Amino acid sequence: MKKIIAIGSDHAGFGYKSAVIDHLQKNGYEVKDHGTFSEASCDYPDYAHAVANAVEKSDAWMGILICGSANGVAITANKHQGVRAAICWETEIAKLARQHNDANIICIPARFVGTELALNMVDLFLSTEFEGGRHLNRVQKIKL
Repeated sequence: MKKIIAIGSDHAGFGYKSAVIDHLQKNGYEVKDHGTFSEASCDYPDYAHAVANAVEKSDAWMGILICGSANGVAITANKHQGVRAAICWETEIAKLARQHNDANIICIPARFVGTELALNMVDLFLSTEFEGGRHLNRVQKIKL
């Protein structure tokens, strides 16, 4: 059974999104693309909400959001219950977001990382398990 990954971006992340989708599909993942579908200027919340909804409702195992700084998509996605969206700009941050925070959406700042680094972060994010233990109590305290 394939693990479904929800992905979305604004216009600044569109090129990266295409590269990530190709990479994931080559590695056996099923990808649900929530847009945008061009480099035309658009509003990042539209796509961040769509990806976060998919993760929140368990229609997707994990999510990937890409915009210029990753701040807007992360802020938007984290409004959803059960979503823990983490901005990642290097591989160690991507790994720790999973290990310590049980993050389920990686947010990538397209204007600040290269494509190869973005792909490496996605791979590490998707392959790293949550450690639980002392981190579980902390993650449980995130809920309102």
